[in-house]
Amino acid sequence: MTALIHARGLIKRFGDFTAVDGIDVDVQAGEAFGFLGPNGAGKSSTMRMIGCVSPPTDGVLRILGMDPLRDGPAIRARLGVCPQLDNLDVELTVRENLTTYARFFGISRATARRRADELLEFVQLTERAGSKVEPLSGGMKRRLTIARALVNEPDLVLLDEPTTGLDPQARHLVWERLFRLKQQGVTLVLTTHYMDEAEQLCDRLVVMDGGRIVAEGSPRSLIEQHSTREVVELRFATEDQGAYAEKLAGVAERVEVLPDRVLLYVADGDDALAQVQRRSLSPASALVRRAGLEDVFLHLTGRTLVD
Repeated sequence: MTALIHARGLIKRFGDFTAVDGIDVDVQAGEAFGFLGPNGAGKSSTMRMIGCVSPPTDGVLRILGMDPLRDGPAIRARLGVCPQLDNLDVELTVRENLTTYARFFGISRATARRRADELLEFVQLTERAGSKVEPLSGGMKRRLTIARALVNEPDLVLLDEPTTGLDPQARHLVWERLFRLKQQGVTLVLTTHYMDEAEQLCDRLVVMDGGRIVAEGSPRSLIEQHSTREVVELRFATEDQGAYAEKLAGVAERVEVLPDRVLLYVADGDDALAQVQRRSLSPASALVRRAGLEDVFLHLTGRTLVD
């Protein structure tokens, strides 16, 4: 199958700064693909190149089999874009935001009205069709922005931080709508800071750091490759958690000391706890949990905040 997105050695520079440093990516039709990474990792710069609004500095990039430098308008006509910040027209009604946007793609008024009604039903906003945008909740605005991205029946939908700032109920409703799109065969490409969102939605993803791809695979395969099966969280009744690191040597494949707890990366959490007790160590609290994508993310990119 021909990849809808094909990148080889893709580079984006801004003066002396290299935002994207020679990445290779392939996204297949019907796939939900994610870009994960800390701030400044190169995710947004990559998405802007894919969206044909920022030209690559070097490398090969093909979107829907076309060259963004030569075929930008033709590519954009087949893309749906949901930006990180909602940029809806607050002077228009909910339905008018869809029908007006549809006209930019040369869609007839009758077809635009029909698609608007179908999409409002899809994102559960039919009852607010005649409302102005301004009083809508954040979750409603987000669902309307997603509906607008679908008005031209795109082959590829780009979603930049689709649920940032939403409460848990709104996030889950957006996830449900995106999952339904995936079931319908729509190809999704998203960036997110939420690890549970990536696990919920993505078939495959890449972790970026410093403009490069440091890991690639399905959420489950990344956990298997870069973490242990379980993690034990120990909290000791002392300010110096690091004092216990040497006493825990050999208990885990990897020990990580944080200001408020010690993490043990192990295959069997219950066995590790038993070893802790045999060493006469008495944590104030202990938790055994399954390793998740967040453990992989922090292991690969570090815990230091990057501005």
